[in-house]
Amino acid sequence: MAIKKQPPSIDEILKAKNAKEAEAAKPRFLNKAQREKIALDKQNREAEEARRRRDSGSNGASRNGTSQNGNGALNSTESSIPTGPRAMRTDVPTGPASMRQKGDMLPPPVPKHAEKRQGKRSAPEATEAALTRQRYMGAEQNQSTFSAKKKRRRTTEKKFNFDWNDEEDTSPDYNPIYQQRAEAAFFGRGKLGGFAEEATETRTHKFIETLIERDPDNGHERAAEILDMERRRKEKGSRAALDKHWSEKDLDKMRERDWRIFKEDFNIATRGGSIPNPMRDWTESGLPQNILNLVNKVGYEDPSAVQRAAIPIALQSRDLIGVAVTGSGKTAAFLLPLLVYISTLPPLSSTNRQDGPYGLILAPTRELAQQIEGEAKKFADPLGFKTAVIVGGHAIEEQSYKMRDGVEIIIATPGRLLDCIERRVLVLSQCCYVIMDEADRMIDMGFEEPVNKILEALPVGNEKPDTDAAEDSEAMSRGRYRQTMMYTATMPAAVERIARKYLRRPAIVTIGNAGEAVETVEQRVEFVQGEEKRKKRLQEILSSGEFTPPIIVFVNIKRNCDAIARDIKHMGFSAVTLHGSKTQDQREAALAALRNGTTDVLVATDLAGRGIDVNDVSLVVNFNMASSIESYTHRIGRTGRAGKSGVAITFWGNEDTDVLYDLKSMLAKSTISKVPEDLKKHEAAQQKGGRRKGGEAKGPPLM
Repeated sequence: MAIKKQPPSIDEILKAKNAKEAEAAKPRFLNKAQREKIALDKQNREAEEARRRRDSGSNGASRNGTSQNGNGALNSTESSIPTGPRAMRTDVPTGPASMRQKGDMLPPPVPKHAEKRQGKRSAPEATEAALTRQRYMGAEQNQSTFSAKKKRRRTTEKKFNFDWNDEEDTSPDYNPIYQQRAEAAFFGRGKLGGFAEEATETRTHKFIETLIERDPDNGHERAAEILDMERRRKEKGSRAALDKHWSEKDLDKMRERDWRIFKEDFNIATRGGSIPNPMRDWTESGLPQNILNLVNKVGYEDPSAVQRAAIPIALQSRDLIGVAVTGSGKTAAFLLPLLVYISTLPPLSSTNRQDGPYGLILAPTRELAQQIEGEAKKFADPLGFKTAVIVGGHAIEEQSYKMRDGVEIIIATPGRLLDCIERRVLVLSQCCYVIMDEADRMIDMGFEEPVNKILEALPVGNEKPDTDAAEDSEAMSRGRYRQTMMYTATMPAAVERIARKYLRRPAIVTIGNAGEAVETVEQRVEFVQGEEKRKKRLQEILSSGEFTPPIIVFVNIKRNCDAIARDIKHMGFSAVTLHGSKTQDQREAALAALRNGTTDVLVATDLAGRGIDVNDVSLVVNFNMASSIESYTHRIGRTGRAGKSGVAITFWGNEDTDVLYDLKSMLAKSTISKVPEDLKKHEAAQQKGGRRKGGEAKGPPLM
C-alpha cells in the first residue's frame, strides 16, 4: 500500500524560504562572458525603452495635431511629458500654447558651464561598468597627486652656484672668439723656461742631456745642480707634503696639520701657553745620550702617549699636570726628566748631603711607592744616583739610616714623610723638583692636609713667578726654580685647589678621556645576586681554562678577603690576600708571590686598585662592584697594561644601584665591550643617582 505524501509543515516551509533567501543574498561570481551578456541585454532593454518613449511622444503629437486659425497662427498642443533632460530638449516652450505665435523668439542658448557639465556626465554603460568593477575588485584607492616638479623649491636652491663645469660654458655659442682658443707659447728650455707642468720631468732630462752634450767639461756639474734643485722643489711642494703621512716625514718637514694628526692618532690633548710639540720617537725626545742608552737597555721600544707629550714639556722646566688613564706609562714620563735635572746638579758630598734630596716623589700607597722605586733603580743605579723609600710599616730609624749618606731621590707616602719632617729626620732645603703621582687617590685617602704641609716645607725662595715668564722655557732654565708636576686620573676639586696654589702656569696634558678605562680591556658585567651564587660563578670562571694566572679578585670588605681566598683554595687554586690589616712584610710577600708565579690568584680590596703593576694579569674579577666608578676604573686597569689585552668580569646586584648608570655609560663608550640587556633595561641605570622618584630600584628577575 502506497504511503500518502504528507504536505510540508510550517517549519519546513520557513526553512526552505530562509535557505532560498540566504542563497539569493550570496554574491554571484560571473565570468566575463556572462557579465558581457548581462550588460548587452540591459543595454538593449534601455534602448528599446527609449525608442518606445520616443514613439509614444510622436504619436501623441500627431493625434493632437496643429490647427491654424483664421489669422494663420499656429496653435500647437504639446505633450507635458518630458522626453529627456532640459538642456537636450529642442522643443522648449516659450509660453502658454494659446499665446504662442510664429514669430516668438527662440529659447536662450545653453550656458557653457551647462555644456561642460553635460560633457562630463558619464553614460549609463560606464556607470554600470564602474559599479561592477567596484563590486568585484573593491573600491579604488586614493592616489597621491604629489608632483616633484610642483614642489616648492628651497630658498637655498635659489642661490647662485659658482661651481661651474667645463661643459656649462656657453660662451662659444654666441661669441666666435672662444671657438679657437690660443695656446700659450713659452720660451726657454725645460721647467726653467716655463714649460707646461705635465712635461716638466721629461723636458728637464732632455735639457740635461743637451747641456752635457754641448758642454762636456762643466755639463755634468751643472746637471747635478739642476737635478738637486728640482728635487728640493718637489720636496717643498705643498702637494707632496700633504700626500705623505707624518711618520714618513723628517722633523723639520712637519707642519701644523701633521702635528694635529699626530695628536689625534695618540689621543693627546694639551692646554697652556708655549707647549712644545710631542716627540715622535726616543731620538727626538731631547734626552741625553747616556739616558737614551739606558732606555734602550731597559727595553722601552716606543714611547707611550703620555711619555710623548709630557717629557718634552718637563725638559723645559715647566710645571705640568698630566691626566692619563691608569697603566699608561706615567712612571717613566716623570722619572726621565727628573734624572736629567739631577744630572745638571753637583754630586752629593759631605757639604750638601744634610740639606736633603734633590727630587721628591709622593705616592698614595706603600705598594706604589715601592713600585716607583723599582722602576727608578733601573736608571738611577747606572747613573750613580741613590734612591730611598719612606713608607709606613717599617721602622723610622731604619729609613733614616738609609739616608745618612744622602740620597738624590726620595719616594714617600705623605703620612710617613710628614712624620720624618716633623721629627727633624729629614729636611727639604735643596729639593726643587716635586712629583705627585696619583694625586686624586692621595686626596681620596685623606692626605690633602699632609700634602699641603709637605709642600709648605719646601724652600720658598725659588718659586716661579705667576706671570708669562713661567711659560718661557729659556727664562725658567736660567734660574733654578722649583718645578712641580702632578699626575692624576681625575681632577676633583681638592686636586684643583692644590694645583692652583703650588703650580705656576702649568701645561695640562690629557691622554684619552679622563676617568675612562683603556680600550685594551674587555669589560663583562653579569647580574649575580647572593654571595653563594657568586662563588659558584667564580669557580666556573677559574675552572674554564680561558684565563691564565695571575688573576686578581677584588672585594669591598677586608674580612671577606680571607674567606674568599679560602674558598678559592678549596677550588684547587693557590691564593693570597692583600688589604689594609696586613703588615708591610705580608703585603710585599703577597705581591712577590703573585709576580713570581707561585700564586695564581690575589684577593684584595681597593688597596690594590691603584698603582699595583703586575705583569700579564689576564683577568680581573670584581666579586663586589666598586662603590664608585672611579674605583671600578682603576680596578680593571690592573689588566690590559703596556698595550696588552685583558678581561674584567664584574658581578653586580640590587645593592649597586648608585653606580649602575655610570657603569652602563662606561660600557657604552667602550668599542670592545657590550652592555647586557638586563643592565640596559634596569630602572637604576636610566638616570644618574641610581633611583627614580617613587620607590626603590629593582633588579632583573632571577632566571
